[in-house]
Amino acid sequence: MPGWQKLYDELKDKNFEIIAAAQDTGGEAAAGKWYDAAKATYTTLVDAQHTVSSVFQFINVPMGVWVDERGRVVRPAEPAWTTNQTMRIGNKTIVTEGESYITASRDWVINGERSPYALSDEDFAQRVKPPSAAEMEADASFKLAVWFHQNGNKELAAKYFERSQQLNPGDWNYHRQQWSFTPEEAGRKWLQKFQALEQPYYPKLEIAPPKPEPSKH
Repeated sequence: MPGWQKLYDELKDKNFEIIAAAQDTGGEAAAGKWYDAAKATYTTLVDAQHTVSSVFQFINVPMGVWVDERGRVVRPAEPAWTTNQTMRIGNKTIVTEGESYITASRDWVINGERSPYALSDEDFAQRVKPPSAAEMEADASFKLAVWFHQNGNKELAAKYFERSQQLNPGDWNYHRQQWSFTPEEAGRKWLQKFQALEQPYYPKLEIAPPKPEPSKH
């Protein structure tokens, strides 16, 4: 969050707003402390129903989308880090590409729809596909799990959490939310799933640098 605060301080006078939405069934009691510690001055929300993740197809954290002044999404869900990191954990590596994401974000804020990083409707449609039947059922199962958990039925909550994970095992948010209820086991469960991965933990950013202007002679 410090990286986003820095960018917000730099660009907030250029019609730029950041909305951070913590996805946590525990609500403000569970997620609010992170905002308090960060002392963020941009908009911060807690989404106990995971609505934001459903709408924008977030499957991990942190992820972000870009929405322009007209309400048009010009970049879909993708890892939203602010620094480059390479973290070795066991026999796997986590790579974050925050510097290029921040560079692209800054360019978009300054140049708007002229920015080469803002996708056209055609390019956006190529990137974002409608959810499959299994993914839609997984989302519905997860919503049921959240409802049962919030209403005190742990048995049915566990049933539907597990169903959502079976249907869409690549959605880390489904797993992470259930693991949060048993924090003493969460680290072990995360590591076990992480070590079994056959693809990168975060997908590689599809952010191409601007094409250089042709030289004139």
